[in-house]
Amino acid sequence: MQTFGENWIIVLLMAVAAFAMGMTLLTLNWVVAPAKPNAVKSAPYESGVPDVTPVKPRYTPRFYLVAMLFVVFDIEAIFIYPWAVLFDTLGLYGFVDMLVFIGLLVVGYIYAWKKGALEWV
Repeated sequence: MQTFGENWIIVLLMAVAAFAMGMTLLTLNWVVAPAKPNAVKSAPYESGVPDVTPVKPRYTPRFYLVAMLFVVFDIEAIFIYPWAVLFDTLGLYGFVDMLVFIGLLVVGYIYAWKKGALEWV
């Protein structure tokens, strides 16, 4: 029979082993890897043409806002499916609990709509 302390010793040993392996690999890379920096290697290079204009960000912040909204409303389905499966066993408490959850999501949806987060143009 294992005690509580023995389980934590195993976790501690695994953490020490992971840290030691990471530090060993970093040190080995520092010792073995060639380091001969020069101006040519540090220059920006894209398709044979040096940059003449500032680099434009690839995605606008609006993309990330829409992605976050998608994740939030996608998680809604993850919570509703198990609730629907256990609907009969949860009873009135489960029903009221899900109404509160959906109410919070509707408030978030209305807030995002008023802020213009759902407009693409």
